[in-house]
Amino acid sequence: MRTRALVTFSAALLLAAPLVWAIPSPSLEDDSSAPKAAPSAQDSALYTDALKLMKQGDDLQGRADAREAYASARTKLQSLVARSPQIAEAWNALGYTQRRLGAYDDALASYARALELKPGYPEALEYRGEAYLRMNRIQEAKQAYLDLFATNRTIAATLLESMRSWLKTQRGASAVDASVLTDLEQWVQERSQIATQTAALTRAGAAASWR
Repeated sequence: MRTRALVTFSAALLLAAPLVWAIPSPSLEDDSSAPKAAPSAQDSALYTDALKLMKQGDDLQGRADAREAYASARTKLQSLVARSPQIAEAWNALGYTQRRLGAYDDALASYARALELKPGYPEALEYRGEAYLRMNRIQEAKQAYLDLFATNRTIAATLLESMRSWLKTQRGASAVDASVLTDLEQWVQERSQIATQTAALTRAGAAASWR
């Protein structure tokens, strides 16, 4: 069971920055019985400031100021994980800033660390799937969706929508083979139909026992 200190930390951060991509509260279940130290005031401040900067970056998409906001957020998060490397949410947020800045290998490493600390962390799986897309690692992006669909359909739908958006940006581009894009377009359409057809069988975001 998570400690009251960690719940308070996560809840306070969410109240400070209720973003669509905001870091969720940790799982109610915890395999470790060891007590967790309460995050320091400095940790909380770094995290909250980073979230605000990430929101600024999202609001400024397409402008030079966006990169500056993400870079500033990355610096704060790098400081945070150096101080408190046990916070999965901080690693996930760091991966977000790295991905937005085009540092995909670094982002994957951060998501991997978040998932080591918090196995099955849905936001990290979704963000990692987006990174795979931008690295043209299509099969791994597909697998990320399938993993999410089996555990959290709401966030799986977010990744599927990102795939649709990414496909639009690739039309006319030469970075990815046309046959690969056609295959992915068909796959996205099929997965969308499956999600729609099975929506009545499970609540959005609830665990599903099949793919």
